[in-house]
Amino acid sequence: MLFDTDVMIWALRGNKKAAACIDETDILYISAVSYMELLKGARSKNEQKAIKVFLRDLRFEHLPLTEAISHRAVIYVEEFALSSGLELADALIASTACEQGIDLCTANDKHYRAVSDLSIHVFRP
Repeated sequence: MLFDTDVMIWALRGNKKAAACIDETDILYISAVSYMELLKGARSKNEQKAIKVFLRDLRFEHLPLTEAISHRAVIYVEEFALSSGLELADALIASTACEQGIDLCTANDKHYRAVSDLSIHVFRP
């Protein structure tokens, strides 16, 4: 399962439901976009290091942006940005899940509702 940035933040802040959701998942993925968002949100080098250690220790597989992911994200932005407010980062995360054929775990399901070919696992903290 691909974990959206919000779920990762909940887990890093010690939310037990987020930790359980991650622990119950066999194969853990994080998109390049979510990884960058986590690092950008860190308030210090120590927090950045803690994020890296967390992802390494839990054996998250990092999914890079590819040409296919970028192409699909452009289509999503063209199709949904004006009608439903789909943001750039969300388009890239959604297209990563779709291109990889994996579910997306997110608490921000409203951000992704317009993307009909996306399989969403809704997380509630």
